[in-house]
Amino acid sequence: MELRDAGVLVTGAGGGLGRPLVEGLLAAGARVVVSGRTAPAIDGTHAVAADLRLPGEPERLVEEAVAHLGRLDGLVHAAGVVAFGKGVEADDDLLDELFLADAIGPIRLLRAAVPHLRDGNDAFAAVVTAVVAEKPQAGMAPYSAAKAALSAFVTALAREERSRVRVLDVRPPHTETGLATRPVAGSAPKLPQGLDPRAVADRILRAITEGERELPSGAFAQT
Repeated sequence: MELRDAGVLVTGAGGGLGRPLVEGLLAAGARVVVSGRTAPAIDGTHAVAADLRLPGEPERLVEEAVAHLGRLDGLVHAAGVVAFGKGVEADDDLLDELFLADAIGPIRLLRAAVPHLRDGNDAFAAVVTAVVAEKPQAGMAPYSAAKAALSAFVTALAREERSRVRVLDVRPPHTETGLATRPVAGSAPKLPQGLDPRAVADRILRAITEGERELPSGAFAQT
């Protein structure tokens, strides 16, 4: 796919992975709308603040992106939250937070974006789930479950839209985005050194431009 002049919406754009993704898209000549709970200030982009946990916000974000770009050729979803701790100790508020941020909100976003993407040029949606969608981790049961739910939706959606929109499930291993230092609950255990976010972003963008349809954790082995 040719990214030059493509209209792309990036969520989580101010994060450790979102920002290098935006920079790579801009370098390729894409026109980019960026979003986060607070509007990220990134030169060369149009920023929209949106909280994907809230009903109506994913739809509003997509409509604003389409209005600014004129059309939507791509969506890159790189937003989310993490929590640590035993599954049986997760209270209702934490479960709601994780599933709204890491599953329901992104699903609503895809539901809103896909009808616009169908009209785009070689349209794509790249959704960053996580390696825990493949390998649920002890001490991260609710987070693993939320990401697995999103991954299941993305996988099924990719089959439904195969002839019209390329939907990629992106499941990178632990990456040094800083997310683990900002959990909504608990504390991260000692983790091995993660992947370089810029290398991970480059691999995702290569998958987009080369027409790949899935990026499991093993696809990042040489990153």
